[in-house]
Amino acid sequence: MKLRQKVIFLAITPLILALCTIALFVRHQAITLAQQQRDTIQQAYLASKEAELKHYVDLATRAVAHLADSGKRDQATLDEAKRILSTLSYGDDGYFFVYDFQGNSLMHPRQPELVGRNLWEMRDVNGEPTIQRLLARARAGGGLQRYIWAKPSISKPAPKLGYVVPLENWGWMLGTGIYLDDVDAALAKIDAQQSRNIQGTLLWIAVLAIVSALVVAISGLALNISELRVADAKLKVLAQRVVESQEQERARLSRDLHDGISQWLVSIKLQIEAGVIRLGGDAAQQHKARASFEHTAAQLNDVLGEVRRISHNLRPAILDDLGLAAALDHLAHEATQNSALPVRFMARGVTDGLPDVANTVLFRIAQEALTNIERHAGARQVEITLARTDDERSVTLTIADDGAGFDAASVAIHPKRGIGLRNMMERMDAIGGQLAITSSAAGTSVQASAPLPPTTTRS
Repeated sequence: MKLRQKVIFLAITPLILALCTIALFVRHQAITLAQQQRDTIQQAYLASKEAELKHYVDLATRAVAHLADSGKRDQATLDEAKRILSTLSYGDDGYFFVYDFQGNSLMHPRQPELVGRNLWEMRDVNGEPTIQRLLARARAGGGLQRYIWAKPSISKPAPKLGYVVPLENWGWMLGTGIYLDDVDAALAKIDAQQSRNIQGTLLWIAVLAIVSALVVAISGLALNISELRVADAKLKVLAQRVVESQEQERARLSRDLHDGISQWLVSIKLQIEAGVIRLGGDAAQQHKARASFEHTAAQLNDVLGEVRRISHNLRPAILDDLGLAAALDHLAHEATQNSALPVRFMARGVTDGLPDVANTVLFRIAQEALTNIERHAGARQVEITLARTDDERSVTLTIADDGAGFDAASVAIHPKRGIGLRNMMERMDAIGGQLAITSSAAGTSVQASAPLPPTTTRS
């Protein structure tokens, strides 16, 4: 996986994890709130039903109160009370029922087949004694009781909330109830709606996560494309500069060969040819031939010196044999001899340990700096310093002169000037080093720091 892909992956992964965490938290909170809302609605609904049942029972009790308060217990009075209660109803499944305390069904308008039967041992689908519980509630003074009973409208058992009271004068239990399947259906509808809301919220979070990931990926891709274009442009410029540098080096080498060595060799050739002709003459001619050959030998020495100079400029052997400090010291001596400009070199500390490529880069920077000083600075003296930094992690080369100075920032970005400065910067970037140039009317300082390999630094 490439670095850019890793960066995009590391950007998307925390985003997805954060959204997933948010989704889980939102889901947990939504479920908790939904359960609390359901419980609140259920309690409110049941409270209203409980109040409603109590109200119905109170109405039924008042409907037969005149008979109960009369103190009569004859069959006609009891039958009249049953008749009145049997006519009272509300809704499709709202009715009243009457039992005695022995569990005998005395009145049931919706299930007349139960009248006259003893239902004391009757149990629901869960095995609970239904009538016994209702009677126990009535003996305790009356109140609410949950149980399961067959719903007349569907002829199937359904949960029911009953309310019973005792009629002490007759030994009866009067009660009614409301079936709770409608409540369960309403609560189930609420649960379904809340579930859809939670799923919708999670879906939106998922869509947001996908869109965010796509935006990050597309942004990363666009950034990659932009960076690739910039890198390609820089690579093209760098390649062009490399070609230009090669052509300039070839042109310089061609001038050195043509203006120096080539002319000397032509002169030597002519002198040798003239000497050969004179060797066939008299003694005076032979003496001139000897002098010509001696002059030719001296010129050959000059040619060899020129060849060594050109070879040294291309790649100084002393850099590979004795190291950077010796090569810089030799360069300082050569610059002093060739330009009559005092160049002093000084090395401080142990400066060995740099890779060969770093040594070459620092040497080329020194060459470039001296060339610029000779051409543009008008300096009176130059100091070259090679030193190991205090933190023992790099070697710093400093070339300082007392010349006129220049505007380093504007020259570095000028399209036709500052090629040497840009070459210095690119060389240092290639080895991970740093280049600092400070210039003023008092002079210019070029400081190049090359990092030492970890094995050569001190702990």
